[in-house]
Amino acid sequence: MRIAVFSTKTYDQHFLQQANHEHGHAHELTFLEPRLVEETTPLAAGFPAVCAFVNDRLNSTVLRALHEHGTELIALRSAGFNHVDLETADELGLTVARVPAYSPNAVAEHTLALVLSLNRKIHRAYNRVRDGNFSIEGLLGFDLHGKTVGIIGTGRIGVIFAEMLQAFGCEVLAFDPYPSAEAERVVDYVSLRELFGRSDVISLHCPLTPETHHLIDAEAVSSMKDGVMLINTSRGQLVDTIAVIEGLKSGRIGYLGLDVYEEEENLFFEDLSERVIQDDAFTRLLTFPNVLITGHQAFFTREAITNIAETTLANVSAYETGEGTVHRVTSEKLA
Repeated sequence: MRIAVFSTKTYDQHFLQQANHEHGHAHELTFLEPRLVEETTPLAAGFPAVCAFVNDRLNSTVLRALHEHGTELIALRSAGFNHVDLETADELGLTVARVPAYSPNAVAEHTLALVLSLNRKIHRAYNRVRDGNFSIEGLLGFDLHGKTVGIIGTGRIGVIFAEMLQAFGCEVLAFDPYPSAEAERVVDYVSLRELFGRSDVISLHCPLTPETHHLIDAEAVSSMKDGVMLINTSRGQLVDTIAVIEGLKSGRIGYLGLDVYEEEENLFFEDLSERVIQDDAFTRLLTFPNVLITGHQAFFTREAITNIAETTLANVSAYETGEGTVHRVTSEKLA
């Protein structure tokens, strides 16, 4: 099948080509650097399949243009699909497939890395030592052992992260509207309000839905413990950035670790080092010494990228041949 791959980086090309080789070169891959937005939809003309990433814009306008150009399948190389207008896709008869799981360990491990780096101020210590400054003033941390950690969302990533925290001797609380028996082995389920009030560290591991949009808002921040550590490696729009900035200024939030950002679409995955960043809220976050931001790299391990590439092409093969599993998402399933 002919596939137009948008938002291509060197690693995308390498791992997709490798997966295609293992599929017997069953697909014709055309790699395109631009993001998929309204202006770039003509690049997909004549391609029955389009492969898109999290920062590609798959709104109604883009989907209708793709449909007019002959696209039948949207193969997402991501687990998340909140950037896709599923109702329009269903209306047009477009099949949308995703990668439901690639490496929950990768995201959980990155989450732990943010917790440890923020606590022990590794990012600040690294820069000091490179400048010949070996003072440890201002680098005081705390023992993670014995602290209470609240996890919001207990899918595979949340459970793996909870297991890691148990090894550190933490008390692990959790909130999820759909509790799981697997998670109950390692967490104590509580209400969201109790989790906010008791947790020294709060980590988000839930999908973005209308119900979870700005889950962390001013009211949520006000109900947290003073000096709480807040970590988000899930979806940027779970967090109201302005509310969090106010929390940082007041000291209610003592540490903030982000691998995602609610307006990341025009920032992440690009080298903007020679430009002035126009997002005032993001640049404000960068001024705080107790904030650590990575550019949506929690998923970025060799194992995860291999799984993403293989599952993406397996979805395409299953759609084309009718054999195997298409990990399809629809507005009906989302509802």
